[in-house]
Amino acid sequence: MLTLERKKVIVEEVAEIASRAPTAIAAEYTGLTVADLTKLRQSAREAGVYLRVVRNTLARRALQDTRFECMRDSLVGPLLLAFSNEEPGSAAKVIRDFSKDNQKLVVKLVSIDGRLLDASDIERLAKMPTLDEARAMLLGLLQAPMSKFVRTVAEPQAKFARLLAAKRDQEQAA
Repeated sequence: MLTLERKKVIVEEVAEIASRAPTAIAAEYTGLTVADLTKLRQSAREAGVYLRVVRNTLARRALQDTRFECMRDSLVGPLLLAFSNEEPGSAAKVIRDFSKDNQKLVVKLVSIDGRLLDASDIERLAKMPTLDEARAMLLGLLQAPMSKFVRTVAEPQAKFARLLAAKRDQEQAA
């Protein structure tokens, strides 16, 4: 049985994590064995995802005044909460990958930055690039026009150098 003090600690902990997380997922875990939940927790820990089974009344209090307040009214049934670290898609990847092998884990709620999404949007969220991947994509987009410009500017000189080399080779052959 949870004491009032322990409940306050849980609410504070979940609220603190929710205040920093970019995404949150609530999934129903009915029918999962202890071994299954242990595997899920391990993969979440490896990905830096905060995963917690919390009573719905405590979760509602914890999510109050956070960007995930939109989830409060839909928290019904036995749910576990997963909060992403700084990578928005990390929790979605962990939950999606685990639920592929375990159909008993059912995604009920998906939220990103205060917007409640459809549960099927977990796939889109899981496919989001990591911060490093997004930076690399941006750098590639920024770099492409510049390198094309440099090649265009350098082409007349390169063409002239090839013309001189061809003329030299022609004179040497004659």
